[in-house]
Amino acid sequence: MKKWLTRALIVVLIFVFGGAGAIAYALHRADERMNRRIDIPAYSVAIPTGPEALERGRYLYSTRGCADCHGADGAGRAFVDDGSVRIKGANISPGPGSVVAKYTPADWERTLRHGVKPDGRPVIVMPSEDYNRLTDADLGALVAYIQQLPPAKGGPAELVLPLPYRAMYGLGQIPDAATMIDHSRKPAAPVAEGVTVEHGAYVSAMCIGCHGEGLSGGKIPTGPPDWPPAPNLTPGQGSVLPRYADAAALMAMMRSGKRPDGTAIEVMPFDSFKHITDTDLAALHLYLKSLPPKPAGGR
Repeated sequence: MKKWLTRALIVVLIFVFGGAGAIAYALHRADERMNRRIDIPAYSVAIPTGPEALERGRYLYSTRGCADCHGADGAGRAFVDDGSVRIKGANISPGPGSVVAKYTPADWERTLRHGVKPDGRPVIVMPSEDYNRLTDADLGALVAYIQQLPPAKGGPAELVLPLPYRAMYGLGQIPDAATMIDHSRKPAAPVAEGVTVEHGAYVSAMCIGCHGEGLSGGKIPTGPPDWPPAPNLTPGQGSVLPRYADAAALMAMMRSGKRPDGTAIEVMPFDSFKHITDTDLAALHLYLKSLPPKPAGGR
């Protein structure tokens, strides 16, 4: 009996110390990934000053998720804070504690389009896979609007994650934006605004982070494990498009955060999406209907 107990204890100790070693390795890899350097060539965009560009920048800021993370004033806000996880956006206004005070146009482009900070490290929480498709004009307009925000007091981003999340990030199970982006992609060509498939394709870039490159949905790579999979937006198997037979139905959902049957949709930034224009949403609906059918979950 004593020999059996001794052997059992040895097995338990192996698992305990082996597990501790695996966790330590994963956390070490997480630190390495967070501090890795990514070489993105400088690409400067023109920052306009005219009223039309500033209005376009205001629209993009309020509809593409910027205000959700950084607040309407740009001072930064905690958009996840449930006790075990706290994620707060940085101050990007011109006020005290701003993290973008010394940003050059190339720094803005690198951060927004590529998810890479000026020093080459990845931005851990940033939907740059969506912003990667912004035209030069829209990127410049967005930056112009941010730069003219009233100065607000704030500080750097805050990222407090429980050990399992950090370990999963270290092991590559949770990607950052810089991992998912094709950094060789050329800037998008301008498209005339209107209810067209072409303009809808441009608007659909805001859906890529959750619904995937092909918009067929599936598990959201950067989301918590308890998030539901993103639905299929193509006309293929498991599509949600039949619920939205016309653009008006899609608009109603984006404005209310509810499906046509009245049930609430849990994971979507409706505080931003409810401000999207009818033209953008009608074009988006037209584009989604034109997509080749894909099975749900293919992303």
